[in-house]
Amino acid sequence: MSIEFPLSGKGLAAPFDAGSGRAGRRSASGLAPALSHILLGRTLPGRIGRGLTALAVGGMGAILAAQAFAYATAEPRGLMYDVGGGRRMRLVCEGPADPSRPTVIFESGAFGFSGDWAHVQPLMTAQGVRSCAYDRAGMGLSDPSSEPRDGVNVSRDLEKLLASAHVDGPLVLVGHSMAGSRLHLFANRNPDRVKGLVFVDTTPSEAMDDPVVRRYVTDFAAGAQAAANTAPFGILRLLAVTSLGDKVGLPREEAVEKRWQFGDPTYERTAYLEARDWPVVAAQALASGPIDPHLPVAVVTAGVPEDAEGLRMQQVQPAPALASDHGYVAVVEGATHHSILTARYAPSVVKGIGFVIKAATHPGSQHVRPGTVFEGQTITATQDVRRAQD
Repeated sequence: MSIEFPLSGKGLAAPFDAGSGRAGRRSASGLAPALSHILLGRTLPGRIGRGLTALAVGGMGAILAAQAFAYATAEPRGLMYDVGGGRRMRLVCEGPADPSRPTVIFESGAFGFSGDWAHVQPLMTAQGVRSCAYDRAGMGLSDPSSEPRDGVNVSRDLEKLLASAHVDGPLVLVGHSMAGSRLHLFANRNPDRVKGLVFVDTTPSEAMDDPVVRRYVTDFAAGAQAAANTAPFGILRLLAVTSLGDKVGLPREEAVEKRWQFGDPTYERTAYLEARDWPVVAAQALASGPIDPHLPVAVVTAGVPEDAEGLRMQQVQPAPALASDHGYVAVVEGATHHSILTARYAPSVVKGIGFVIKAATHPGSQHVRPGTVFEGQTITATQDVRRAQD
C-alpha cells in the first residue's frame, strides 16, 4: 500500500534543541587562569575581551537565529512515501508522465539530496520529460535506516520507494559523483526497467583499483568521518552559512535545506557511512556484472579538476560510455565537480540526458557516437573508437 505524506509548508526540523545543552557549557572556573583574567577581570584588557566575546557570541546567536527562522519557514518540495517498517522517504517528481518515454531518476552524490538537481530538473520539465529526485535514507528529509549504507541496501530502498510512489515503466538513471557505482548496480538489478545511464562527473566502479583513485576515496572517507565527529558540537551550524554549506549554488528553498543538513549530526553520520562504504558499493556493482553494452550511456565530465587526484578521476570517467554501443562523452569546459550542477552548466547535463533518452526510445537512429576528447576537439566516432584510442 502506498501512503503519501505532503511536505509543503511543514518547515524543517529544528536545527538544535536550545534546552539540550548539546554543545555544553564551560564555567569560568574551567578556563585557564590567564584567559579568565583577561575575559573576567576589571582591567582594560578584561573589558575589551568581554566586549569582543559579547560580539562573537551575539554574532553566533544571530547566525543561529537566522538559520532557525529559515528552517522553520521553509517549504520543502515533494512527497514522503512509506517504504516499509514505518520508514519514510522523500521523492520529488516533476513533469508529465509519458508512457512513450522513460522517467528520469536522479541519484545524488556524496553529502547530497534531491535538491542538488534543482537546476537540472526544471530543464527536463520544460522539455516535457518526467523526472524524479529522491533523498536516500538518512539524507535530506528521508528517515534513516538501520541497514548498512552499501549499494544493495540503497538499491532496495530506491526500488521500494518507486513502487510505493507508483513510478512505473522504463527508467533512465542520472547520477553525480559517488553515485556512479549505484547506477551500475541498480541497472543490473533492474535490467528490464533501466533503459539508459548518465554519469555526471562520476567514478566508474572499475577505477576503484587505481591507486590514485583509491587514495582519494580513502582520504574522502576520513574527511567525512571528521565532519561526522564534529557535527554534534554545533560547529558545522556556523559554517553552514559559508560556501561550504552549499557548493552548488542552489535556489533559495533547496539552499536552505542544504545548509540545514550541513550541520545535522544524523545527516553527517549517514554521509560518512556512505563514504566509508564507497569501495563496497563499487565491489557490489562489479560483482553484478558489466554494464550492458546495449544500454545508451552518457558521461558528462567537469573540465576543471579541483586537485591532482581529480585529474586522474577525469581521465578514467569516460570508460562506461566508450564501452557502450551508444555512448556519449562531453567534457564541460569551466565546470568543476560541484559547479557542473549549477544553472550555468545544467544545460550540458540535460544534453547528455537527452542523448540517452533519444537513443533509448529510437535505438536505430543513433549508430554513431558524438563525443568530446579532453583536448577540447569535437569528434564523431563509431563504436570502434575505443579500439582506435587504445
